[in-house]
Amino acid sequence: MLSFTQDADGIAILELDYPGKSQNILNASSMTAFAETMQKLLADPAVKGIVLASAKKDFIAGGDLATFAAAHDRESFFSDMQGWHRLMRGMELGGKPIAAALNGSALGGGMEVALACHYRVAADNARARFGFPEVTLGLLPGAGGTQRLPRLLGMQAALPLLLEGKKVGADEAARLGLIHTVVPAGTERQAARQWILDLLHSGQKPEQPWDAKSFRIPGGGPGTPAGNQLLTTANALLREKTYNNYPAPRHILSCVYEGLATDIDTGLKIESRYFTDLVFSSEARNMIRSLFFGMQEANRLASRPANVPTQRYTKIGMLGAGMMGAGIAMATAVAGIDVILLDTTPEAAARGKDYARRQWSKQVEKGRMGATAMEALLARIHPTADYADLAGCELVIEAVFENREIKAEVTKKTEAVIPAEAIFASNTSTLPITGLAAASIRPASFIGLHFFSPAEKMPLVEIIVGQATSNATLARAMDFVRAIGKTPIVVNDSRGFYTTRIFSTYVAEGMTLLEEGVAPALIEKAGLMAGMPVGPLALTDEVSIELMHKIALQTKADIGTAYVETAADRVAAKMVETLGRLGRKSGAGFYDYPATGKKHLWPGLVQHFPVKVGAGETAVGDLIERLVLVQSAEAARCLAEGVLRAPIDADIGAILGWGYPAFRGGPIGWLHTLGLPQAVATLERLAAQHGTRFAPPQLLRDMAAQGTSFYPT
Repeated sequence: MLSFTQDADGIAILELDYPGKSQNILNASSMTAFAETMQKLLADPAVKGIVLASAKKDFIAGGDLATFAAAHDRESFFSDMQGWHRLMRGMELGGKPIAAALNGSALGGGMEVALACHYRVAADNARARFGFPEVTLGLLPGAGGTQRLPRLLGMQAALPLLLEGKKVGADEAARLGLIHTVVPAGTERQAARQWILDLLHSGQKPEQPWDAKSFRIPGGGPGTPAGNQLLTTANALLREKTYNNYPAPRHILSCVYEGLATDIDTGLKIESRYFTDLVFSSEARNMIRSLFFGMQEANRLASRPANVPTQRYTKIGMLGAGMMGAGIAMATAVAGIDVILLDTTPEAAARGKDYARRQWSKQVEKGRMGATAMEALLARIHPTADYADLAGCELVIEAVFENREIKAEVTKKTEAVIPAEAIFASNTSTLPITGLAAASIRPASFIGLHFFSPAEKMPLVEIIVGQATSNATLARAMDFVRAIGKTPIVVNDSRGFYTTRIFSTYVAEGMTLLEEGVAPALIEKAGLMAGMPVGPLALTDEVSIELMHKIALQTKADIGTAYVETAADRVAAKMVETLGRLGRKSGAGFYDYPATGKKHLWPGLVQHFPVKVGAGETAVGDLIERLVLVQSAEAARCLAEGVLRAPIDADIGAILGWGYPAFRGGPIGWLHTLGLPQAVATLERLAAQHGTRFAPPQLLRDMAAQGTSFYPT
């Protein structure tokens, strides 16, 4: 795990090499070994200086999140953190120069270890990143980051790194002062060793800036006018952005404000208290479970059927060159796979390629991509109107109109020319895959690949397994999703599948509230306060009120007399058929979209949907509860019906698919957070008040009665 060598000059090279893992991580085992070795070196008079280095491709990836997730005693955890702080202060005050040789990335706890070194040398490594991403998982840098970083850089430069989890390259890190120098890759240990020798020869003692008697916080501390203004503004902006739903950034500001007002040792103790509070918070545990462990499982294809050889893709077909088809083509081309982009005419297909050109041109203009690289990507997209060009494709994805007849027609034309072993996938968002596969001569190779718009940016793909879809087809489809850098969730076939079905409950509840007479602005504010990225009415406009109306009409036609009209159906029908307001695409929906200026709620909305419900704190809380739990109730039904294969798929799909608030962990994660007995009781109350859409399925009732849960508690 740790090894060190000592040269004739008394310089020890302490090398980190966590066994059995591709990266060095900080946990009880590695931290104990590090502490014992470091204390030994500091106490050995023959050791004059220490270079801290890594045998892995990166320095240290950070703390082991499994350790945090398993923590169960607050005071014991706090005590352990205090011991770690004492070790790092011992490194700083031990009288021996310590230099970090950063061959690759140093993130989170790894960067905090580096900050406790007197000197930091980074290799000129284009892939290396430096920063503190803890806030993205509901935590804060708990090994001194909130205290050392602002003392080193000043609060103004440090806060974006701490509050946004921003990661920077080596050159930017050097410019900021996070590291001291960048040297050619492979020479970082030599450079670190030379700095130590130079310091020893100069007769100077190693000293951190914050331990110098003359130290002043760059730019001023919390008590200065500039510092006070900075923190006040940061606090206001944070509240406006997060509605105080995320405790981690609040705690970071508190650590900076309180810690920098005193000495660093007291500041470190303050940081430990706030860090401990976060580790035991439901928000952090929800985010770690869903965004880290859940995402890890999804991205390594943990649910992929076994014994199916990995599919390597060289050419795929894309039917439909609209925004969705063009976006999928872009993501595929970036992965180094050729795309046959087919539409009804050569001109329509060419417009899809032009969409890709426009999007990539923006990156070229911003310096994020070279013009030559863009042309290479465009060369992988081949627009056409000829189905014969699909010959040789390993996979074909259709993204044509949501119409069964059209989809059946393109299926038959495609299958007439593609190889027998090729996969045919539908990007439908609502139509059951089993029904669409009826048009196929090989339904075992027919599957759903539901992308989200804009497909070139959105990270999620919902894979839908039809009744006849084979395990081999599922495995190969999962291989494609990972090949293009997306995160897959796998669901079984049903109307609306999982994501469309749950997402629609949020926007439908917003329209239901509108019909009930709740003020439109209050509905939107409740959505934002719930943690959603936009209010339900604004989101309906983005998706298209007309599309929602068409889906309702299609569903009614399919189900017949069994269909039950909802308030959302009536609101959408009135907006589309009576008022001609189709959503953002037409420039008029629940909002107005002026050519100049910001969008705003349509003033005429209250004339057609009069306000009957008064505002107030309790009312907003009730609205938030409805907007959140209507999603959880439907997600639980998806589990009960077997549409979802695993609770974590529900949570990942919601967070990545439509921006469900990560601090809640996902719609199933939120039920887990509430506790199933409380969740069932709340859903029963809401069902009695507002309708059966809130009724908990028997699965939830049984789990609550048995004392079981979706995730470990």
